[in-house]
Amino acid sequence: MKILLVGTGGVGSAFAAIAARRDFFETIVVADYDLARAEKAAATDERYVAAQVDASSADAVAALCREHGITHVMNAVDPVFDMSIFNGAFEAGADYLDMAMSLSKPHPESPYEKTGVKLGDEQFAVADDWESAGRLALVGIGVEPGLSDVFARYAADHLFSEIDELGTRDGANLTVTDDDGHEVFAPSFSMWTTIEECLNPPVIWEKDRGWFTTPPFSEPEVFDFPEGIGPVECVNVEHEEVLLMPRWVDCKRATFKYGLGDEFINILKVLHTLGLDSTEKVRVKGVEVSPRDVVAAVLPDPATVGPRMKGKTCAGLWVTGTGKDGEPRSTYLYHVVDNEVTMREYGHQCVVWQTAINPVVALELLATGAWSGAGVLGPEAFDAVPFLDLLTEYGSPWGQQEL
Repeated sequence: MKILLVGTGGVGSAFAAIAARRDFFETIVVADYDLARAEKAAATDERYVAAQVDASSADAVAALCREHGITHVMNAVDPVFDMSIFNGAFEAGADYLDMAMSLSKPHPESPYEKTGVKLGDEQFAVADDWESAGRLALVGIGVEPGLSDVFARYAADHLFSEIDELGTRDGANLTVTDDDGHEVFAPSFSMWTTIEECLNPPVIWEKDRGWFTTPPFSEPEVFDFPEGIGPVECVNVEHEEVLLMPRWVDCKRATFKYGLGDEFINILKVLHTLGLDSTEKVRVKGVEVSPRDVVAAVLPDPATVGPRMKGKTCAGLWVTGTGKDGEPRSTYLYHVVDNEVTMREYGHQCVVWQTAINPVVALELLATGAWSGAGVLGPEAFDAVPFLDLLTEYGSPWGQQEL
């Protein structure tokens, strides 16, 4: 297996650090628009080769694949680049993995009731082409989406005879402090992506209604997260799980709620009010810039906040319905990561590390043949047990809690 890793930000660099401890691949071409950043990530393993790439160009991605005989393209950049990398991989005859999906566009007349272009629509539109070519595009294989989707498959196969709701619930008790020990606002993940998913209309799926939308931050609920994190208020957020799970797992409802916190929600609302969430370029003193790019640029890089971060992050799936024994059941399947542990053992903060470990596991399963397929597929399309077993073997076990 020869892998092209596109992007060496927080998640991409963590991916390189995790993969360096495994032996299922021959080489990884570590590529970024910033060659120096790629070289830094590539220096962690002798099997790595650094390269420069323009992720917005499918031709550039395809050319790099051909140059190095790439078999699998791993997309680790913001989802605005999904389609160019996706198309470049297909053009070069390589398989493809990403941790999100192609971007959505709100319904022009009824954005908080009806879906417009949904997450992943552009990729699923060409699924037949990938299947006919015998190529695999494994989409949504980060942590969320990704691990929660694996949990959905596991719940359907091993825990439930009938599922009422697949409810992804994510929360954390992470804090970041400045040099004087004062708590500061510093996103632990790409601010560009966070703005995109939090300010877009959240999507919900119901069996008798299909996909529909609600206003941002709707249906708040307090969810009690395990392993000392505790109660966190969670709200509806647009996310890929809701667009993936119902395609392969029989359920009556699918939702995604994220524990943002009042401060973060207020900041996002202010950004929206001021138009600073926009991706449309504006002219400022003769220079054209995207307001959202400016916001992301002035905030701390998520890859650098690890040494000043404390706490744990939890990703998981709350499943309700009827158990295999015919009795009502409510189960939370989850994965908790402690920032102190990932910083000590890998040098990467817990949120990006938790995202990065899952595609490494998936690639190893593809390399061994434990997972195989063709077309545009989500993690739900594969057997969950080999994935969860290998995740535990990596030293990061998952948990299960009855509610």
